[in-house]
Amino acid sequence: MTQKKLWIALTFVIVVSFSVLLYYGNQIYQKAPPVPAQVTDETGKELFSGNDIKDGQNIWQSIGGQEVGTVWGHGAYIAPDWTADYLHREAQFLLGKWSHEEAGKTFDQLSAQEKAYMESRLQQYLRENSYDETTGMLVIGSERYEAFEHIRGHYRSLFMDDPALDELRANYAIARNSIKTEERLDKMAQFFFWASWACVTNRPGEEITYTHNWPPDEQIGNVPTSELILWTGFSIIMLLIGIGILIFVQARTQQEETLIPVEDPLMHQTITPSMWAVKKYFWVVNLLILAQVLLGVITAHYGVEGDGFYGIDIARFIPYSITRTWHVQLAIFWIATAWLATGLYIAPSLNGRDPKYQKVGVNILFIALLIVVAGSLIGQWFGVMQRLDLVNNFWFGHQGYEYVDLGRFWQILLLVGLFLWLALMVRPILPVIRKKTSEKGLLILFLISCAAIALFYGAGLMWGRTTNLAVAEYWRWWVVHLWVEGFFEVFATVVAAFLFTRMGLLRIKSATNNVLFATVIFLTGGILGTFHHLYFTGTPTGVMALGATFSALEVVPLVLIGFEAYHNYRISKATEWLKDYKWPIYFLLSVAFWNFLGAGIFGFIINPPIALYYMQGLNTTPVHGHAALFGVYGMLGIGLILFVLRSMYRNQKWNNKLISFTFWSLNLGLLLMVVLSLLPVGLMQTVASVNEGMWYARSAEFMQQPLVSFFKWLRIVGDTIFAVGTLTLFWFVYQLTIKKKR
Repeated sequence: MTQKKLWIALTFVIVVSFSVLLYYGNQIYQKAPPVPAQVTDETGKELFSGNDIKDGQNIWQSIGGQEVGTVWGHGAYIAPDWTADYLHREAQFLLGKWSHEEAGKTFDQLSAQEKAYMESRLQQYLRENSYDETTGMLVIGSERYEAFEHIRGHYRSLFMDDPALDELRANYAIARNSIKTEERLDKMAQFFFWASWACVTNRPGEEITYTHNWPPDEQIGNVPTSELILWTGFSIIMLLIGIGILIFVQARTQQEETLIPVEDPLMHQTITPSMWAVKKYFWVVNLLILAQVLLGVITAHYGVEGDGFYGIDIARFIPYSITRTWHVQLAIFWIATAWLATGLYIAPSLNGRDPKYQKVGVNILFIALLIVVAGSLIGQWFGVMQRLDLVNNFWFGHQGYEYVDLGRFWQILLLVGLFLWLALMVRPILPVIRKKTSEKGLLILFLISCAAIALFYGAGLMWGRTTNLAVAEYWRWWVVHLWVEGFFEVFATVVAAFLFTRMGLLRIKSATNNVLFATVIFLTGGILGTFHHLYFTGTPTGVMALGATFSALEVVPLVLIGFEAYHNYRISKATEWLKDYKWPIYFLLSVAFWNFLGAGIFGFIINPPIALYYMQGLNTTPVHGHAALFGVYGMLGIGLILFVLRSMYRNQKWNNKLISFTFWSLNLGLLLMVVLSLLPVGLMQTVASVNEGMWYARSAEFMQQPLVSFFKWLRIVGDTIFAVGTLTLFWFVYQLTIKKKR
């Protein structure tokens, strides 16, 4: 296919995909579970208001939100899914009440026939939609409100300081007095009621709930629908078709031979002042990696000792919700910083000189990033410790949305920083593009990916403090999927191709065509694949159909990852001087491996609707998350850093034994972390979810079983090996950049 046709195909994919994405976004706005203006009993007495529910959502966010258990399956993995937990407690209360009043027995003492009758009655009672769209009123029966008060009492004991629930609090890694006033607790319980109501109440005129019958719980009638089965089958068919087409195209494509320059073209590259100024970014990256891993160790340990760290009561000042927030947040910060710094190094290298004030801009951006990192982390601590009111928490504290936890002020500041970075990228590249050299197409792609990185983080500003949770989830996944998993992926593909062309190993024209083709294939599934995160977040059925179809296509490019890996391996062996680039290239090889395993296999395991129905919110999700986030994006970030350091310190001998140990420690440690601990626990939870329901798979009763605890403790093997690898990486960079002079 010619380059012109590839550009047309890329434009077509982007325009059509985003049109569909925005159309269904509008549908989500229209069909999201309604937040009632008032919740009343049958007599018309107001029980609580819509504003109470919205405040309750903010209070839940302020204590960590999705970093303290999950709601609708999204969030952390130690505490329960609060919607599944609430619904199970509500069902048990009502069944127990009716059994006692009508038969004088407990529910367990009833006959099978009596139980079936009671459960049928329960389902009819809970699933009826009593929301009046014209008045905005939700009417609930007195028995249901009685159940609410009972559950509210349980949550009051759990989130405050009832000594009777100390053990359960420890099992859930919830700090004592996470919520400090009964008024706040009552409102959060009202939010839990609303979120759970959406999970069990049928949509108007339909026989499915707002969350498509999620969470699974047969007792309340939440069972898989025919659509779940249908679109699961269709997603597998699309996967097979996509693989077949791509293999056919690959077979017809003539593989380019690797060029073999006599010497390293980068040897005589001019390193400008702004390029040298990038070095401090890499120091910050290394420090953030160490901090992230330390927080990961503490976070993982909370899974086996939820009220401390080897007997030390750290939960009072750094609870689980904070360590997990910082662990996730720092991962995004250091990976993004590594990639952005690589861009800042590459851009001026094209001309061998800096535009005016380029170094000043690099230094200002560095300071801005430090302010965002430090300010957001401190603000999150103040939010979780309940030191901020709800408005200030939204702006400066903890937003409670996983991966987008930082307060709105810090979000805006980060967006400004990204546009400053974009300006620093455009200024040195535009003059090169104007020369209309053979690099023009690749550089345009490079700038497009840079612009997308800056622009699409702005999706994180599209929700407000009281936005409906279903709408906020839609925009949150724009950031997590499109920004982190989407356009950073395109940026990485362009950067890797650009580095190899600069090293004289690939022809520019074919590299440009390959990158364009890869981008078209990736975005064909990637943009609309965003919907696979939204099956059960209060969205219409069309979202599931599109998500199942296009998320399957996301896996298609990964089946050819072996070709990329083999090609990179051949490059590393092409000529003698390339031995200097062995370890940067090997990190790219590891990216290919983790792309296939983490993003491909582990991703597809949980993507089909019927699989995700039972697995959403279980430890199968962090299997994919760890293998994809660190395995793909983290390893790539480290690889890019090593490419830049190799260019900076051309005449300096590397400590190959140290970087070799680092490479194998990071990869082996990550693999053991996943296969020895996270995956076995996730699979056991899946069986429990299928047999008993989501509430049981996430319960303390299940998670504290000796066998489950054994596998949780096994994380220490992989975690230790991995942590040692991060320490040796730090020491390698120290030896290279500080201990020795350039």
